[in-house]
Amino acid sequence: MKRKIINIASYLYALLFLYTGIAKLLDQDTFKQALYKSPLPTRLTPVFAIGIPLLELLVAFALLLPFFRTAPLSRKRGLYVGTALMAIFTLYIGYMLKFEHGHLPCSCGGIISKMNWHQHLYFNSCFTLLGLLAIWVNNRQLKTDQQHLLFS
Repeated sequence: MKRKIINIASYLYALLFLYTGIAKLLDQDTFKQALYKSPLPTRLTPVFAIGIPLLELLVAFALLLPFFRTAPLSRKRGLYVGTALMAIFTLYIGYMLKFEHGHLPCSCGGIISKMNWHQHLYFNSCFTLLGLLAIWVNNRQLKTDQQHLLFS
């Protein structure tokens, strides 16, 4: 059961980040426009416009790599970075809902950009919780594996 939780979370995060990363790269103009309209410093927009989708793709590959060869460290790092990224996105949405009134620009890309901001907050919150659960289960599993190695 523990492995299933880790695998499901890894697959879902990988699919989400592959999808959103590719969508943002394919529609760079729309993504940049949304970033310019956000409260982020505009001088950082070009860095975010390339950096965010590339980071999303990197996380997706880190999470998928263990399915093709043994790479537990890759998955652990992917889960940590992916969950942190999702938490940052969730906090950003919470900030926008709380303090930005009027038009709220969405820079997500693809079908996810069709969600309203409250739906997006719930979606990201669920993914953040899933990531935290997977990290917790993965760390417990790694400790159990290490203990078996010590006593065998």
